[in-house]
Amino acid sequence: MNWKTLEFEQLTAREIYLILRARSAVFVVEQSRVYLDADGHDERALHVFAVEDMSRPMPVMAYARVQPGDLEDPEVVIDKVLTSPARRGDGTAEMLIERVLKAVAERWPGRVVRVTAPVGLKSFYEQFGFRKTEGPYLEYGVPFIGLTRHQRGAQALAGGARRERDGLAAVNTYELL
Repeated sequence: MNWKTLEFEQLTAREIYLILRARSAVFVVEQSRVYLDADGHDERALHVFAVEDMSRPMPVMAYARVQPGDLEDPEVVIDKVLTSPARRGDGTAEMLIERVLKAVAERWPGRVVRVTAPVGLKSFYEQFGFRKTEGPYLEYGVPFIGLTRHQRGAQALAGGARRERDGLAAVNTYELL
């Protein structure tokens, strides 16, 4: 897999298309969630993703969008997290979150990181230092929670959080691990 961490302006037209295609395939088609995915937040976000064989119609194997926050809400937000059905349960989701947290630590050191997830993914995020801070609440009929993480040094991420999760296929509008 070829991992990339790019600002919106650095993405090629093909990369943007393939990212939006992967997000639609997971969130709209697979999860049957009808909503506007191109929500106006991509342009100021950081995009972390892995691709295999760019000649394939669906080469995005993992993806997460990272929003830096602003003066009103300074927390860094991780959303639109997904893994391809072909890569679920093989450690790709863990590699994605490790890369996202490393990028956050480099770009926004010391900032609190927030993610929303189905209740069933609580332990997945806890292995990365996230702790439940809100919920549960219903989103699209699925019980969700909010989790936050106070940043640690990038060295603490290396290898420590990797744990394969066979059968992890919980789905929601923001994440598919």
